[in-house]
Amino acid sequence: MHTTTTRTLAVAAALTLGFTLASCSTSNSSSETGSSSSSTSAASAHNDQDVMFAQMMLPHHKQAVEMSDMLLAKGSGVDTDVTDLAKQIKAEQSPEINQLTTWLKGWDEPTESEHSGMGHSMSGMMSDSDMDDLDQASAKDAAKLYLEQMIQHHKGAVDMAKTEVTKGKNTDAVAMAKSIVSSQTEQITQMQDMLASL
Repeated sequence: MHTTTTRTLAVAAALTLGFTLASCSTSNSSSETGSSSSSTSAASAHNDQDVMFAQMMLPHHKQAVEMSDMLLAKGSGVDTDVTDLAKQIKAEQSPEINQLTTWLKGWDEPTESEHSGMGHSMSGMMSDSDMDDLDQASAKDAAKLYLEQMIQHHKGAVDMAKTEVTKGKNTDAVAMAKSIVSSQTEQITQMQDMLASL
């Protein structure tokens, strides 16, 4: 019994030391309270900003995938550079949709909230009318319309991601936000160049 207690205390001490070391290595913000933010734990340290970021980025990404599907459904009449970009956006954002959903479930938060309920009023989101225009556009017109809409859509996502980078606590969510800022800012420039050449 004495041996078991000693072993338990030793394990507890080792875990405490491990968490303390992890906390020191991840404390890169004054808002950190010393809690370890571990990517292996679904309930890892997070704040309200992380929750809002995930709840708002989720419908935002879903709409980008829906827009890309609409464009790709137009077939071979669409500029190939634009269809390649639509495929790239789907490939990047679909796994992020799964990750955002996983985080919210792990944090015991709903995947929808009053924020995502704002729907089309969210930064960069297309209205029902915008989506209908894209859906009904000819293959020739769809490429231009898709680029115009997606530039606006990406700008909204970049703004939301920048807020997460400065105010978020969860290291994985902040890392995704930084990735979104980088990749989508690059794609905005790419799309502006495409628009100019159409």
